[in-house]
Amino acid sequence: MNNLPADKALPVHILSSCFNNTSATYKFYWFLSIIESIEKGSYKIDKQTLFARMVANAWYTVNYFHLSFGAQDQFQIAIKLLIELEGLAIDEKKDKIIQKLIFSDKKDTIKTLKHFDGEVPYRFLSPWFNNIKGNKQATYNLSQSFSNDCLYAVNESSVIINPKWISYLTENSGILKAFCYWHLCLYVQKHNPNVPDIANKLFKPPHRNSLLKPRKEFWDIVIKKTGAVKCIYTKNNLDINEYVVDHFVPFAFVSHDLMWNLIPADKSFNCSKSDKLPPFDEYFNGYFDLQQLALKTVNDLFPKNIFLQDYLTILPDLSSLNNLSKDELKNRFKDNIYPLITIAANNGFEYMTKTTELDYYEDGLS
Repeated sequence: MNNLPADKALPVHILSSCFNNTSATYKFYWFLSIIESIEKGSYKIDKQTLFARMVANAWYTVNYFHLSFGAQDQFQIAIKLLIELEGLAIDEKKDKIIQKLIFSDKKDTIKTLKHFDGEVPYRFLSPWFNNIKGNKQATYNLSQSFSNDCLYAVNESSVIINPKWISYLTENSGILKAFCYWHLCLYVQKHNPNVPDIANKLFKPPHRNSLLKPRKEFWDIVIKKTGAVKCIYTKNNLDINEYVVDHFVPFAFVSHDLMWNLIPADKSFNCSKSDKLPPFDEYFNGYFDLQQLALKTVNDLFPKNIFLQDYLTILPDLSSLNNLSKDELKNRFKDNIYPLITIAANNGFEYMTKTTELDYYEDGLS
């Protein structure tokens, strides 16, 4: 994704260089917003519309996956404020966010969006005007005549796409967005070096995988063989059809459904837990006991069970399972789980608290 489709009539090499020096994510989300607007047939675009799209495109990455964009980036602060100002949910649909922000007449909302005006519309054009780099007004003035075949003209209220670029941007919109997401992924990975699966955290997935198979083809086998197990959170007994499959470390962080992170849990408590982290010292022993029970039970009964392969990252040779002491196996799981919980906490995921437990018990009594 380092090269864009060539065009003899356009300085594509300049467009390709727009992401060479970035200290925040603004340019990525700005360009994505421009391409999305062009895909909808808009070539004169109100700035507030573009800023609204920028925020909407970053919304899920910031709110759900808690990724850091770096110290200079204000997206986290802006989104947190807009949630309060506009009464938007942290998992709000993209189209609703855009419409709400475009048509908002709240002064603080407009001011928050206006922050991006001083950061990106003229800076994005810098590669076309290296001799006046950083001069906002001079860039505005030169862009009006599309000097140097720049991508767009910009003024205080809107952006007008250079007619020379419209066909290129329209015909290659998919490639251009992939190019942008590739560079955004590299940028975000640099600022979140220990976070897994960055590429799939840059936008809201269309759906989550069902956990029906891990339940029926793994945990039901365990419970049928050993009897009811205890929920590590509520201490309630969980029999067949009395539990849900829970991600011990939140899915929003690990972004996978590997069996070593899945345990049976009380249905109501799982809703209260949401994407909060279980305090390691309080819950790891219970988590490990369930995992050890399940791993040994399924391995003994069905050594070719496909879900056993999920444990190869913890135990590269499953045939050695019965040769390990409990403490040795426990240390393998600890070495895998503890860093994930620590990194997730550092990235802004909240720990479960007594309030989480109270929410569960209140729901149970109501």
